Amino acid sequence: MTTAPRHTATAPAVLVLEDGRVFHGRAYGAVGETFGEAVFATGMTGYQETLTDPSYHRQVVVMTAPHIGNTGVNDEDPESRRIWVAGYVVRDPARVPSNWRSVRPLEAELANQGVVGISGVDTRALTRHLRERGAMRAGVFSGPALADTATLLARVRSAPEMTGADLSAEVATTETYVVPAIGEKRYTVAAVDLGIKGMTPHRMAQRGIEVHVLPATATLDEVYAAGPDGVFFSNGPGDPAAADHPVSLMRGVLDRRTPLFGICFGNQILGRALGFGTFKLKYGHRGINQPVKDLATGRVEVTAHNHGFAVDAPLDKVSETPHGRVEVSHVCLNDDVVEGLRLLDRPAFSVQYHPEAAAGPHDAAYLFDRFVSLMEDQRA
Repeated sequence: MTTAPRHTATAPAVLVLEDGRVFHGRAYGAVGETFGEAVFATGMTGYQETLTDPSYHRQVVVMTAPHIGNTGVNDEDPESRRIWVAGYVVRDPARVPSNWRSVRPLEAELANQGVVGISGVDTRALTRHLRERGAMRAGVFSGPALADTATLLARVRSAPEMTGADLSAEVATTETYVVPAIGEKRYTVAAVDLGIKGMTPHRMAQRGIEVHVLPATATLDEVYAAGPDGVFFSNGPGDPAAADHPVSLMRGVLDRRTPLFGICFGNQILGRALGFGTFKLKYGHRGINQPVKDLATGRVEVTAHNHGFAVDAPLDKVSETPHGRVEVSHVCLNDDVVEGLRLLDRPAFSVQYHPEAAAGPHDAAYLFDRFVSLMEDQRA
């Protein structure tokens, strides 16, 4: 939650973590107060895509790259209709943006959208603190008359936690819309929006897929009203353990044996639909440089991530589930976190990372082709 009455670059600001650690700086963006889960993102570029990724809803994002705002803001790169981060923490904001595509400074965009941020923070020390202590609640406060630290800390500790939060419906579309295929239409996909990024249906459209994007609250009948050749479950924010409706919906799709593809939050939903548990990571994976190994091929991909929860599935065996045999298909080389699931008896798979890669590497773009292959096989 955010209040942002006005904007000034000279206002003092403070970041307060729920364990009592305090960082002082200057206002960056809107002036006011905001609360969320403090997390860090390691991308050296792509801050505009990060800000507009709905998966960051209710999170205060700390940028580990020291210089932010150098390329300004354009109107082509946003991943959704607005900035979703609850707050923004940077070390050295650009004084003047310099890029031929820039149409306005980043700080002005943050202020215009009411995003409370703080600059001048030692983000290296803050990131080390979050790695050691874990992601936690935080508040960013700015203005000429800040309350005492004890009062601010009490307010941070009264803010809601991410654990148990069911947030997908808060960021998803409320009305179905269609992204037409680019060129000849080959397939129709029903995409359940749990916090979808704009580049995702675009990547499918590039492959001749007409994408019907449905609300997170869509029913099974509404999904199949589109006459889909395949069903897609998107990324999104919140705790997968609280997302009971998408789990029930996915089980219905699995029962019909329709080709299914899930990414990020969709991977966690598939895990739950198959009977696996999920758990909260200490500080999560957020960045565009995470190494992931495809266990079938041995190939290592550099991938884009944004998740604080993971699926609890065995890496060393095929699991029996109510929907057939399942194996872990991908694993993170940093910490052995499950990064993908593949069903062996039904046309369904998922990955924990972002193959649309905006911004980020394109090592995993082949996964959209794999989805197309499942739909081709189903037709045959």
